[in-house]
Amino acid sequence: MLLSAAELGEGVVLGERATLVQFSTAFCQPCRATRRVLAEVAAMVPGVAHLEVDAEQRLELVRRLEVVRTPTVLVLDAAGRVVRRAAGQPRRADVIAALGRAVTGPPA
Repeated sequence: MLLSAAELGEGVVLGERATLVQFSTAFCQPCRATRRVLAEVAAMVPGVAHLEVDAEQRLELVRRLEVVRTPTVLVLDAAGRVVRRAAGQPRRADVIAALGRAVTGPPA
């Protein structure tokens, strides 16, 4: 599945190498911790962006992507392809591993 910057929101710019897309809601406790983890990882890796999407404001996108809980994190490669998806609060090591796959591509 491909996602464009325009589909994710007005003024959104995808990362040069990868993008971490987080679907959140206002009262989601794990979303806050997820936001911190994703922002830290994005800051560590050049060309990686972190984007948070308010699930309540983007219901059409939530339905199309079948997001059923928050937080849900999508890892997009440079072309906007979803290479990894996870629901719930991710561990930093798992985000780094998924990001590695997005940046380097699938194994041959």
